[in-house]
Amino acid sequence: MECSKSLSEWNNSQKYIPGGVNSPVRNFSKVGEHPRFIDHANGSRIFDVDGNEYIDYVASWGPLVLGHSHPKVIQAITDVASRGTSFGAPTPLETELAEIIVNAVPSIDQVRLVNSGTEASMSAIRLARGYTGRDKIIKIDGCYHGHVDYLLAKAGSGVATFGLSDSGGVPEDIARNTLTVPFNNAEAVKSTIEANADEIACLILEPIMGNMGIIPPNDGYLSELRDITEQSGVVLIFDEVITGFRVAYGGAQSYYNVTPDMTCLGKIIGGGLPVGAYGGKKEIMSCVAPVGDVYQAGTLSGNPLAVTAGITTLNILSEPGVYEQLETNTAKLAAGLAEATKKNGIDVWHSRVGSMLMLYFTSETVMDADGARTADTDRFREYFWGLLEKGIYIAPSQFEAGFVSLVHSEEDIQNTIEAATEVISHL
Repeated sequence: MECSKSLSEWNNSQKYIPGGVNSPVRNFSKVGEHPRFIDHANGSRIFDVDGNEYIDYVASWGPLVLGHSHPKVIQAITDVASRGTSFGAPTPLETELAEIIVNAVPSIDQVRLVNSGTEASMSAIRLARGYTGRDKIIKIDGCYHGHVDYLLAKAGSGVATFGLSDSGGVPEDIARNTLTVPFNNAEAVKSTIEANADEIACLILEPIMGNMGIIPPNDGYLSELRDITEQSGVVLIFDEVITGFRVAYGGAQSYYNVTPDMTCLGKIIGGGLPVGAYGGKKEIMSCVAPVGDVYQAGTLSGNPLAVTAGITTLNILSEPGVYEQLETNTAKLAAGLAEATKKNGIDVWHSRVGSMLMLYFTSETVMDADGARTADTDRFREYFWGLLEKGIYIAPSQFEAGFVSLVHSEEDIQNTIEAATEVISHL
């Protein structure tokens, strides 16, 4: 496969951008060689600067559930851009998107629009601290909530530990108020809250882990967390930046019928444009300025381009049969991949929820971050490059999810299964 133009772009980009990329995983450092630079995309396909065509399962890391360059989304963006791109003042469009979100997501009475998932989680935690008057927070080992200082913390060897920075530039004094516990372990959450009585402001987690691959909650786990946090006055925050409007119209909380106190959203609610949001019970949201004393602001928050793309996308997703179609397509792909690994005797743990799917090259049962870390990343690297050579574009990391869109055709699915079967047979 010809990639000389991508290589040239790669060499040039490194002169001006750290690592040649504006988000680390795009660097391909987890799989080696250099990234493919994309020229354009349409439907289920992306095309690189060398003219190579790929069936895309990254989908801009999840938001493009309608596929690339959906004509209704593009037309809506074009129309609104002709009237202005940003005003620094309220617009009716912001209210329209907010109303859609409030009506769709069970936990949200009111919502504040921001510009990224990182900003949403940062703001939600600040609000939880302001609402409770407490400082400490609990996060789950392996859950990613953006590059906020105190969220770049990982678990130690114990069941629960004070956060240790997972990044340079983060002072220990900031990370130490973050307590980390394993996923799918409600008892660890309970004991951590008991050991820090009246000090925990919130528990934040991805209800389906989406940044260590795909790890669903065990039966009853989310309900247990709901009970534990409710009894202790701890604000329960679901980070649904990935899962919101992806696994179900009302998000994972609707899918599992567990309602948190607050929810973070992103990706799909901007239809592929930069966006984020946080919302929750009215009594909590009433603490946000200018109504309350918890400050948060943003010049481009609720900008008409992202809001319009989000409105258009969510209106399409609200149509009958959409999630059934996503379920059918993804189930076919998952079944084909499972058959390919079984036929070739490859140790793999398959995971899927709705239109999100993952395979880990491990013989272990993956229920938490430690289980995910047993995966054979060298074998994944071979799998990744084998697929790429056959025109299948998946995330360049063993620990990133795959996403199926509404425009992935039966032919796309079958071609992917055939390509994967051939690649797996040589691993």
